Amino acid sequence: MDRIAVLGLDIGLKRVGVAGCDGLGLLARELTTVHRTSFVNDVDAFRQLVKEREATLLVVGIPYTMNGEIGFQAKQVIKYAKRLSKALNLPLEFVDERLTSLEAEEQLRDSKRYSSYDKGSIDRRAAAIILQQWLDARIKN
Repeated sequence: MDRIAVLGLDIGLKRVGVAGCDGLGLLARELTTVHRTSFVNDVDAFRQLVKEREATLLVVGIPYTMNGEIGFQAKQVIKYAKRLSKALNLPLEFVDERLTSLEAEEQLRDSKRYSSYDKGSIDRRAAAIILQQWLDARIKN
């Protein structure tokens, strides 16, 4: 079986939650939060993560509107993700991420790890949910 090395991203205006998966492609886990400053600095941070994880693909959550349309926020995420993909020379896949931040908050509350001061933890958990959705869909197909 080939090794799977994928990064899951929950892209926001201020932060990007990052998740990775085990080499078998079964389980996603939270890795880090990249605090966005400039695109050049963002790319440097992601380049380091790609190197450490030997990543071969980016999976990005798209925040569709509740009726399934691509709104302003989704357009911004797509634009940033495409620029990042090009800068890192990695292929890109998108996943519907509606309500993942709410799910992430709920999971963190249930595990007693929630803090309203640590928004990065929500971003990381949301990235893991996004990546897990992609991994689960891959296994089914």
